[in-house]
Amino acid sequence: MIAVIKPSATAEQKAGLVDWIRSQGVGVHVSEGHDYTVLGLIGDTSRIDMELIASLDIVDSVKRVAEPFKQCSRKFHPDDTVVDVGGVKIGGGHFAMIAGPCSVESREQIIAVAQAVKDAGAKLLRGGAFKPRTSPYSFQGLKDEGIELLLEAKKATGLPIVTEIMNANDLPLFEEVDVIQVGARNMQNFDLLKELGRTGKAILLKRGLANTLQELLLSAENIMIGGNARIILCERGIRTFETHTRNTLDLSAVPALHEMTHLPVVVDPSHATGQARLVEPMALAAAACGADGLMIEVHNDPIHALCDGAQSLTCAQFAGTARKVRAIRGALQ
Repeated sequence: MIAVIKPSATAEQKAGLVDWIRSQGVGVHVSEGHDYTVLGLIGDTSRIDMELIASLDIVDSVKRVAEPFKQCSRKFHPDDTVVDVGGVKIGGGHFAMIAGPCSVESREQIIAVAQAVKDAGAKLLRGGAFKPRTSPYSFQGLKDEGIELLLEAKKATGLPIVTEIMNANDLPLFEEVDVIQVGARNMQNFDLLKELGRTGKAILLKRGLANTLQELLLSAENIMIGGNARIILCERGIRTFETHTRNTLDLSAVPALHEMTHLPVVVDPSHATGQARLVEPMALAAAACGADGLMIEVHNDPIHALCDGAQSLTCAQFAGTARKVRAIRGALQ
């Protein structure tokens, strides 16, 4: 249930209403918009008298939220959420490119790529330290050493870092990580999501390989109920009958999610296509359809990459793609 408060309401009147609602055993999330204040009622709202609240002079309207996700809903929070990561803003008209290798392989590699993507316009550095691989024989990542190398690259370039977590037990290793990524395979690892909800970290939540948008938002809800609303959603392609590409990039998810939720939405064309030559056109399409950012895999030597070299752009290719993305966004504006 949400209650929209009139602009004429005083702070004391709003606080009094919030206190009364909480006395009924229901949580309240307060969203201050440009004109109106929206009170989101969380929990069992069946005991709340809608007509009583609607009759108050300070209340403009009251309605129930039909969606099973509440805190993620745009009805609950009409204004776009802007996630600030070390001064880099994502959402609400702010666009950011996230770039870097699939896996951190060495100090020389990660620092070289970090400097190159920064020079090309990337605002955040991505790199895998823990790698969830289908085959147990594939490179599994450098783990805690990989995070240490990412932090060295951050110190050298100033770029905030994004890296994936696989197990809540590893959270102490992520204390200095700026954005914790939840991969597609862990989108419905609800125990992990709830642990991340108790952190103040920005979370990049990837859509699962075969999950609906509602399921994605319910996963985000599992983070938000812990008090953490710093969530960035990521469309990275879904599994369909098509085998020519690694996954099928669902770009319709971007405008659809913007209607459904206030959370920012970025697109990962690298994992979606699995082919470097397809990354640029899909990146441009994502920018054109309103994505709040892109996450692109970049390697200084893709042929010899230990992980996903086939979908990684070279540093020079990324620079060219970044220029075209800026041109697309400039044309739209």
